Amino acid sequence: MEATYITTEQLAERIHYDPRTIRTRLKDAVLIEGVHYIRPFGGRKLLFIWETIARDIGNSSASRAPLIPMANGSMAHG
Repeated sequence: MEATYITTEQLAERIHYDPRTIRTRLKDAVLIEGVHYIRPFGGRKLLFIWETIARDIGNSSASRAPLIPMANGSMAHG
C-alpha cells in the first residue's frame, strides 16, 4: 500500500484543527516522527502520513470509550 503524504495545512483541513495546534500541541505528543510524519531529506518541512493518522484517530477514540456494566453481566461501550 502506498502512503499518502500531506502537509500540515492539508492535515488541519482533514481533522478540523488549526495548523498551529498541530505543530505545537499534537506533533511529538500525539503524532510521532517516523510513525505519523516524516521530514523529507532531513529538512524542516513536515509531511504527515494520512493512513496512519486516520487509523490511530479511530483507535484512540475506541480505546477511550468507557465501559458500562449491563444488568445481564456484560459490558457496553459508551
